[in-house]
Amino acid sequence: MHVIEANGTRLACVEAGRGEPLVFVHGSLEDLRIWRRQVELFAADHRAVAYSRRYHHPNAAPAAGDPVYTAGLHAADLAALIEALDLAPAHLVCSSFGGCVALLLAAQRPELVRSLVLAEPPLIHWLPDLPGGAPLAADFLTHAWAPAQRAFLQGDLEQGVRCFHAAVMGRGTFDRLSPAGRRMILDNAAEMRAETQAEDFFPPLTCQGLAALDRPALLLNGELSPRLFHVINAELARCLPRAAQAVIPHASHVIHAGNPAVYHAAVREFLTRKWDADTADAPD
Repeated sequence: MHVIEANGTRLACVEAGRGEPLVFVHGSLEDLRIWRRQVELFAADHRAVAYSRRYHHPNAAPAAGDPVYTAGLHAADLAALIEALDLAPAHLVCSSFGGCVALLLAAQRPELVRSLVLAEPPLIHWLPDLPGGAPLAADFLTHAWAPAQRAFLQGDLEQGVRCFHAAVMGRGTFDRLSPAGRRMILDNAAEMRAETQAEDFFPPLTCQGLAALDRPALLLNGELSPRLFHVINAELARCLPRAAQAVIPHASHVIHAGNPAVYHAAVREFLTRKWDADTADAPD
């Protein structure tokens, strides 16, 4: 592990392998440790980099006066990391909110991005305008986001984590995690508290805006994931001009951890596909 100075902060990262650059972008309550198995696998034919996003372990936790937790801040951090390590254009392989970060970066700085792998980016603010999406959004905000927010405000970090984790992974799943898995999540409770307190948490992305994004994208759903993520991915597939979709069996929201072998095979097949050379940086 080493530390990169990027966009005014220090980001822990690990790197392995040689070849086309690939950056793993984790989700909420996670850090670079969640990608350990995938870094090992992809290092066989890629320059694989995993980093912990700002405020995520082992980076400094949010403190008074720090920038507010937003997708825009994390997209700027990711851009600075890619430039500092000379990775552009990079494949971005993302989990959950990491996909929101990568989508925003691709829309703002497409020259830094070669392709996108997006596992259930939580564009919750899109749901009210999608068929059947309004009740799913209301349920998430009422039974996950608001209870987690209240618990964090009361200083009960573990209860806040439990509320959120149950909503995205299923009731009781936190207690069934390995000790190491629970430790990683609790190590990132402070960043989750910052998320729930941010007023502009979701990225300013629209379907119309993403229609101009010409990068290949693979949209992944877990077979067992909450329905709201399937509805969001279906809309993303309609918006993105070069999108493919796949469902990973026997996996819930943290798809790469739920079924790592099948996940790896699906992503690797996507990354090695012979895309039509209709953009300057399309794979050969």
